[in-house]
Amino acid sequence: MKQLQIANHTFDWGSRTYVMGILNVTPDSFSGDGIIAQGDAVQVSFEQARCFLAAGCDILDVGGESTRPGSQLVDAAAEKKRVIPVIEALIREFPDALISIDTYKAEVAEAALTAGARIVNDVWALRADPGLSKVVFSFQCPVILMHNRSNPASVEVKEHLGNAYTGSEYKNLIEEVKRELMDSVTIARAAGIPDERIILDPGIGFGKTVDHNLELICRLDEIRSLGFPVLLGASRKSFIGYTLDLPPDQRVEGTAAAVAVGITRGADIVRVHDVEPIRRVVKMTDAIVRAKK
Repeated sequence: MKQLQIANHTFDWGSRTYVMGILNVTPDSFSGDGIIAQGDAVQVSFEQARCFLAAGCDILDVGGESTRPGSQLVDAAAEKKRVIPVIEALIREFPDALISIDTYKAEVAEAALTAGARIVNDVWALRADPGLSKVVFSFQCPVILMHNRSNPASVEVKEHLGNAYTGSEYKNLIEEVKRELMDSVTIARAAGIPDERIILDPGIGFGKTVDHNLELICRLDEIRSLGFPVLLGASRKSFIGYTLDLPPDQRVEGTAAAVAVGITRGADIVRVHDVEPIRRVVKMTDAIVRAKK
């Protein structure tokens, strides 16, 4: 698997696990950390990013539309109004920081990349907006392709635990996730995006039951066997809440367990809300997994 070079950042896959910190520039994040709800979005984002970077965060992932089950869709104009000032401010304050834009809309991605973002993180894996693959190719940037079978009509609501997708039907979970991810890889390749700029995400929590999510993490090595780096986004998600019977703000230990096991199964990037404690978990797990035998 080739190294990925983004500006002055080198991703040497397999040498260590990289940490992506979540900046939700939304009022309605499932995890309760929506930046818009906390005050001035630019200032709150700056403070959060500063803490993330000080804790050893490798990528700042900026998103302007919540993917929380049952959340309201946001049009491109509103999404840009949320994320572009934040990205511009982060670039001014942290010029060496690596920023990804969490969007499935070509218009938003283009504006974000122009503002200084370097990676596109698409929860619909190039299947929601046909123009997005062209934007990724044009900017010669990496793209994260996430498996997603979410159905807005199939949301279970529990006051204590929050909303969760009830899950799609799978005859063979791992094989179907692999096949659908490779369908998106085919779209990327057809647009001229080289394999070394493609990262796969099995889509924990997106159209999957608790058992599906647990199985995906346990068998993450089978996703990585496709030959691409793998991002694991399990942080604070409902499968942890349902397993431990805990609300989102009490799921750091469950997230840590998912991250540690995910790393043993080959996760290359972990996307998390609680960067400081999870960065420690990552460092310790890496030390064990990569110890000389």
